[in-house]
Amino acid sequence: MMAVNSLYPKINELLFINIDSANEIEANIEYKSRISDFEEQSILIEIPIQESTGRLKRMNVGDELSVYYVNEHGVKHYFNTYVLGFKEDIIRMFRIRKPEADSISKIQRRTFLRVNAEVEIAVKTKDMTRFITTSVDISGGGMSFYSESKYNLKEGDSLSCWVLVNYKNGSVEHVPLNAEIVRIQDHEHHRSIAMLKFMKISDVERQKLIRYCFERQFDFRDR
Repeated sequence: MMAVNSLYPKINELLFINIDSANEIEANIEYKSRISDFEEQSILIEIPIQESTGRLKRMNVGDELSVYYVNEHGVKHYFNTYVLGFKEDIIRMFRIRKPEADSISKIQRRTFLRVNAEVEIAVKTKDMTRFITTSVDISGGGMSFYSESKYNLKEGDSLSCWVLVNYKNGSVEHVPLNAEIVRIQDHEHHRSIAMLKFMKISDVERQKLIRYCFERQFDFRDR
């Protein structure tokens, strides 16, 4: 256990969590969890539970979270974070990234890891149709991309994707992943926007996307 800045919530305090999702119903569900411990760069929390149903929520590495807690004066404090991993103890705990103290705010903001970005994506469908497209936005847990009507994509389709990301230092990475379409939104010029949730991606590859999203976010802040 380590000393914690007074601005942070305390051990055993409740966190109220929304999990970023392209599915609007899921994104609006609020879960609560209790803080078990602090580490140097992370916070350990219990498995989140949906209070109205008692349903436990299984989270995945890279899931982006919008979180708030209520301090002793009844004031809500918000921060954004993502799931780093797990810790098995007497109970399973989730390890989430500890926010920078100056990022904790009394104003709620959209989960910050989902950023607008046009990156190149190679897509392969189950019937072996292949095409190249560009993303609309991307995060550590999902992305959206433009699709032409001729590809006949549908909600629930499984896709294999390779995402090309360019970092500020000039390095390039190809990130392979499997994803599921959770929503199709009509767009102009006979195109649609396919919204995807990642279903199979290694932690190493997910961290590459998260790094890219952080770089993009800092770009937006500097404008």
